[in-house]
Amino acid sequence: MLNYFIRRLLLIIPTLFVILTINFFIVQVAPGGPVDQALAMIENGPQAGQGLLPGSDSSSTSVQQYKNESNYRGSRGLDPQVIAMIEKQYGFDKPIFERYIETLKKYILFDFGNSFFKSESVLGLIAKSLPVSISLGLWSTLIVYLISIPLGIRKAVKDGSAFDFWSSTLIIIGYAIPPFLLAVLLIVLFAGGSYWDVFPLRGLISNNFDQLDFWGKVKDYAWHMCLPTIAMSISGFASLTMLTKNSFLDEIRKQYVITARAKGLSERQIMYKHVFRNATLLIVSGFPAAFIGILFTGSLLIEIIFSLNGLGLLGYEAIIQRDYPVIFGTLYIFTLVGLITKLLSDLSYMMIDPRIDFEARN
Repeated sequence: MLNYFIRRLLLIIPTLFVILTINFFIVQVAPGGPVDQALAMIENGPQAGQGLLPGSDSSSTSVQQYKNESNYRGSRGLDPQVIAMIEKQYGFDKPIFERYIETLKKYILFDFGNSFFKSESVLGLIAKSLPVSISLGLWSTLIVYLISIPLGIRKAVKDGSAFDFWSSTLIIIGYAIPPFLLAVLLIVLFAGGSYWDVFPLRGLISNNFDQLDFWGKVKDYAWHMCLPTIAMSISGFASLTMLTKNSFLDEIRKQYVITARAKGLSERQIMYKHVFRNATLLIVSGFPAAFIGILFTGSLLIEIIFSLNGLGLLGYEAIIQRDYPVIFGTLYIFTLVGLITKLLSDLSYMMIDPRIDFEARN
């Protein structure tokens, strides 16, 4: 196992290099970059661009500053010196391959630079956003697993019964409801939209969070997480529940279960001492991948609806604004964590079932 682990760790390096290289050149040559947006803002006003000029806090102030410095000439175009100055501030005064090499050197040291439009380091922005995304991903994944696995086992035991039919109907309906639509419905019903004002609408914590005692902080955090977690979890029950049910049904029909029954073991002993370990192999070992999937792909609209500044919202805003340092910084973190999580998922297979040996297969 140790040799396999080392080889997989070493394989992460070229994989990460290839992914970053492809995305770097695709993003760099795409039209509508930060320089184009800055020039559009200067020529046509703040509404023409999606972001601010570098190091600015106000688009109108920044535009006026550039107009004054460049002797703005309206329809006659911009002074080439102003264009050169903007390109230099964004780092586009250098050839693309030189920018690429500099980016690789910095990323080896986890130096992602500063955001073009938020006047803050990329690592600082990621550090602020990460707790929100981890909270959403972790609690949503745990809730899905804690409900789906017992439900799937129960459905396998009661296969073909009325309970199996109606529970399947309910989870399929839940799967068909988009998370963002459910989030809006929850806000309307329980967050003061039109009916009950039970849960808070915005943010991860209250404004007076620092003044609360320990249990008060726990309660406040849980109260804020309730609605977004439900919205993200509800569509994840169907696939895991049906996977659990089918895995247990497959194991229940095997010869060793028939032998255990012939020996006089109770159904509970057979289910949890013999069937459980074999049937949950795919389910438990898939937890890391399920968590990372919810963490990075499933929370964007939920973060927008509930005003949660997570990684999904950060990456979306960076793409809209062409904030290249944030784009590549979040991409680097996403890719690295995804590759490590895939490795942990494979190792969990080997830990749960020693019969699986990836090293021997290689």
